[in-house]
Amino acid sequence: MPALAPQELKARLAAGKPVPAVVLLGSDSYLRELCRNALISTYVAEGTRDWALAHFSARGRGWLDAFERAQTLPMLSPRQVLIVDEVEALEELGDKARAAAVDALEAYLADPAPFTVLVLEASALDKRLRLFKALSKNAKTTLLVELVMDRDHAVELALATAKEMGATMDREAATLLADAVNIEPARIRIEVEKLSLYVQKTKKITPRDVEALVVDARKHTVWELGDMLADSRREAALDFLDSLIRDGDKTAALVGGIAWRYRMLIEGESRRSRKEQLLQGLAALAEADSLLKSGVKDQRAVMEFLFTKLTLKLQAA
Repeated sequence: MPALAPQELKARLAAGKPVPAVVLLGSDSYLRELCRNALISTYVAEGTRDWALAHFSARGRGWLDAFERAQTLPMLSPRQVLIVDEVEALEELGDKARAAAVDALEAYLADPAPFTVLVLEASALDKRLRLFKALSKNAKTTLLVELVMDRDHAVELALATAKEMGATMDREAATLLADAVNIEPARIRIEVEKLSLYVQKTKKITPRDVEALVVDARKHTVWELGDMLADSRREAALDFLDSLIRDGDKTAALVGGIAWRYRMLIEGESRRSRKEQLLQGLAALAEADSLLKSGVKDQRAVMEFLFTKLTLKLQAA
C-alpha cells in the first residue's frame, strides 16, 4: 500500500468516507498533531469528546485496552477516535508476545468496528517485520500516512506561518529556512515564531534575518560542502556527502544549501572567470534539484553526477 502525505490525508477526510484505521508514521510533532487534529475534528463533535475520544500507549496493557475499547460502542457519538501512540514498542517485545500482538491487530483490521477510527502512531517501524506488513497490506481498512513534507510544501508552511504570526516573508528567506532545518515542519514553525519576534519593527522576514537568527549546524556543514565543491575537492566532498546522508540529510535539501552557498560566493567574487564558473555550477545545481524533485529513485547517483559536473568545470578551467 503506498503511503499518503499529510496533505493527502486531509483530502481523503474531506471526501467524507469513514476510515477504520490510520497509521501516522514519523517523528515530526507538528505533522503528527496536524493529522491527529484533522481526524478528531472530522469524526468527533467537540461536545462529545469526553466520551468519544481516548488516548492509549502501546506499552504495557494499553495495547489490549485499546482493542477492547475499539469494539465498545461510544456514548453520545456515532463514532469514536482512539489514539494509540508508541506503536514501535511492540517491536521490542519477545517473539511470542509480539506475535500475539500482531495476531490481535490483524484480526481487528480484518473486521474493524464501524464506529471506531483507530489511530496508530509510531516514530519509526522496521519495514522488514510482520508488524509493519500488517499495518500496510490492506488499503481498504488502513491508511498509512508518512509524516514527511517535501521542499515546496515546507516553503509554503514557512510563508503561511509567518502570515499567521503577523509578518511577511519572502520566498527566498522561506527556502533558506526550509533548507537550514532540513525540511522539518516542527522546526520551521519554531524558527518562524522566533523570526517574527525578531522583526517586530519591520514585520518583514528577509534572508539576512534567517542567516542572523537561525543558528543551525547543518546549514554550516552544507556550506562547507559547497566550499569543497567550489574548490574542486571532489573526493572530500563525496566523503562528506556520505556522512551527511547517514545523519539523515535529504538530498534535495543539500542541493538547496549548496546553491545558497554558491550564490553567496558569486556575490563576493570579483574575478570574472571564477564568477562565470560559479554561475555554471548554479545552473547544474538547478538541473539536479529539478531531477531530484521528479522522483528519481537513485538519488545518490544524481548527487555523484552533480559533484563530478561541478568539479570538472573548475578543473577544466
